[in-house]
Amino acid sequence: MIDGPYYVLTVLGVLGTGLAAGVFCAFSAFVMRGLAALPPAQGVAAMQAVNVAAVRPAFMLVFLGSAVLCAVLTVVTFVLWPDEGAVELLAGGALYLLGSFGLTVVANIPRNDVLARLEPGSPEAAAYWPVYVREWTLWNHVRTLASAGAALAYVLALAG
Repeated sequence: MIDGPYYVLTVLGVLGTGLAAGVFCAFSAFVMRGLAALPPAQGVAAMQAVNVAAVRPAFMLVFLGSAVLCAVLTVVTFVLWPDEGAVELLAGGALYLLGSFGLTVVANIPRNDVLARLEPGSPEAAAYWPVYVREWTLWNHVRTLASAGAALAYVLALAG
């Protein structure tokens, strides 16, 4: 059974990855739909503001803190290889580090960077906006599932 500091790290892993899943789920379930319903100039301006506001301590602590925590749990699991929960702990780490953090870096942030360079009322922004919403939201669905899967894997490791 997982115990001591390893237990605390795993509980924090559940909390962090679960919170990240909740944020991503909110965007997939209604935020992006609401922004997509706006005229393109307003949607672009609103998403640009959201992207700036996201890089604040509260969200970064959850998002980056969870990535660090998952990396630590993965390394500790490889080193200690507990009798129970090792597979679940490794799965949780892989899901979050690759499916949430990794996808953010390779799929969502590049789209955010393109959007940030556009003038909200420009023809380029109007043309890019529906593409951005579709592609960004698709990858966000994957981040949601990966983060939720990581939280579930950590819960299963604790239950083992």
